[in-house]
Amino acid sequence: MIADKTYLIENTLKVSERSKVSPETERKLRYIRREENLKPVIFVGAGTCGLGAGAAETIAKTKEWLQINQVDADVVPVGCIGLCSSEPLLDVKLPGKKRISFEKVTGDKVESLLSQIFAGQMPEQPVLGQFEAQEGQEPWPGVNDINKHPFFKPQVRIVLENCGIIDPVSIEEYIARGGYKAYLNTLKVFTRSELCDFVEKSGLRGRGGGGFPTGKKWKFALATEADQKYLICNADEGDPGAFMDRAVIEGDPHRLLEGMMIAAYAIGATKAYIYIRAEYPLAIERLVIAIEKAKEYGLLGKNIFGTGINLDIVIKKGAGAFVCGEETALIHSIEGKRGMPRPRPPFPAVSGLFGKPTIINNVETLANLPTIINKGADWFAAMGTSTSKGTKVFALSGKIATTGLVEIPMGTSIRDIIYKIGGGIAGGKRFKAVQMGGPSGGCVTEANLDIPVDYESLINVGAMMGSGGMVVMDEDTCMVDVAKFFMDFIQRESCGKCIPCREGTRRMLEILESITTKPKNRETHEPLARFKGVMQLEQLGRVIKDTSLCGLGQTAPNPVLSTLQWFREEYEEHVFDKKCRAGVCQNLREYSIDVEKCTGCTVCAKKCPTNAIIGSRKSPHYIIPDKCISCGACMEACNFDAVKAS
Repeated sequence: MIADKTYLIENTLKVSERSKVSPETERKLRYIRREENLKPVIFVGAGTCGLGAGAAETIAKTKEWLQINQVDADVVPVGCIGLCSSEPLLDVKLPGKKRISFEKVTGDKVESLLSQIFAGQMPEQPVLGQFEAQEGQEPWPGVNDINKHPFFKPQVRIVLENCGIIDPVSIEEYIARGGYKAYLNTLKVFTRSELCDFVEKSGLRGRGGGGFPTGKKWKFALATEADQKYLICNADEGDPGAFMDRAVIEGDPHRLLEGMMIAAYAIGATKAYIYIRAEYPLAIERLVIAIEKAKEYGLLGKNIFGTGINLDIVIKKGAGAFVCGEETALIHSIEGKRGMPRPRPPFPAVSGLFGKPTIINNVETLANLPTIINKGADWFAAMGTSTSKGTKVFALSGKIATTGLVEIPMGTSIRDIIYKIGGGIAGGKRFKAVQMGGPSGGCVTEANLDIPVDYESLINVGAMMGSGGMVVMDEDTCMVDVAKFFMDFIQRESCGKCIPCREGTRRMLEILESITTKPKNRETHEPLARFKGVMQLEQLGRVIKDTSLCGLGQTAPNPVLSTLQWFREEYEEHVFDKKCRAGVCQNLREYSIDVEKCTGCTVCAKKCPTNAIIGSRKSPHYIIPDKCISCGACMEACNFDAVKAS
């Protein structure tokens, strides 16, 4: 009965100030938030990253152990707390004790862990930490506060506040934590124009790429007269290495919905879409549940809480095309057309979806709104730099010790993110570069690691904020190969509408492939011809940036231009020396056979597709360099470690 809908509406949502909640109501809310519990609660990180690490088996083994041992406890799947590299995470909250978190709890470790902790002993499983103390809760002796963990300590969690903590499918728990109060207070306190001013004053900028001021963007749609306006949440998230939007939706879908409700009110929209790729089934599943629950509570629908405001939210699944991250292409996709951009103006804020004023914000932008409303524009604007306010969520991946999601105040240095939060480079390797902003971004090198993270600073060094992907690379990374990877991605994702993007990116990829491939002939002028290709890369890049129709084409050359700017010597080595210092470009490798190790088994000769290996059975074999295409099949086939690559 504690979670009764009517009770929560009457005693929390309709109370304008939290301080007016009665002590009895507050006591009940503590039970809903599981700050006080009458029986044990076991939380398991079951976001996509957790499930990929084996969380489904962890949950199954947990339920099996509880049944066998006849222990009455709740098992609550939660989202990702951000520490993806430590998944599966399992937290235990015993009555009267603080919540304690364990890492890497795969199914085979569940029995031992639960047997020990329910016997009052500290399990042998690595402990991540214990959560903040609540009144009357006994701490675990000798266990550090989880907020002092090196990964979490420097973070300021606004967007990720509830991720990995709360039950994502429980609207009651979200409300008990103050959810939807910001929206309902907004309807009571602000006119639409005042709300736009308020958000503009906070300094919130779009977190999806360009960083346009959110409140200012809303004003364009608000000022446009129309019988219908639309709000679109861009949850497409097409950048390689970016997964923060998915994690927010999986871990805290009601925060996104509340942000959308606030934004829709600001511009006068009565219908909103969530454009999300079909490859995110778990996120879609939790959104569907969240929307249905919001309707049950009267937060969506007609005449919301008697204010005369109407709002409907619809999920639109996308096919995962990268170009649909561009606003006009995304709008075409929702309209049932092929996802291709169109020239602007008119901008979507004036003429967007079905020709009506439309505002598109991404997940992180919208998820900031409830906290900004609750804590104030000045509070938000006090964080960050002079031009970039608040926090930013980054997805750390690549050759870094600790992968996951981090939320840091704007102005934090890249070095602090990588070394203090991420734990530095994996395996003790040397840092080489970090790709920021996905395919539209660029590389930041060792020389620029101390710049503060904000929109302008990143652009000044050839990168960009983008959606927040940070792919860390170590000394074993070939930067030409990195440029080739992103260019291959971009030319395949180009919609093909404009020639500079369609043909230009293909030509750039061809040049990169020629540089990373062993030349077929060794004429005297051949290196010069290959170097000419490098020069053309720069020219092509500038033309594509200047003449492409949409943002995808205009930023497509960035990975190549960035690596050329900072790692030109690697391009020259590939061209003149036909050498890849990292040994990544397989087609540039020179293969040879160690005659001392070769037994003449002939396996390598049989695998060679060009008959470049000669030799008699039980005698050492040899590779003919001119016939070798450096495919590496001989090395893979050799059982005696006789084939060498240089």
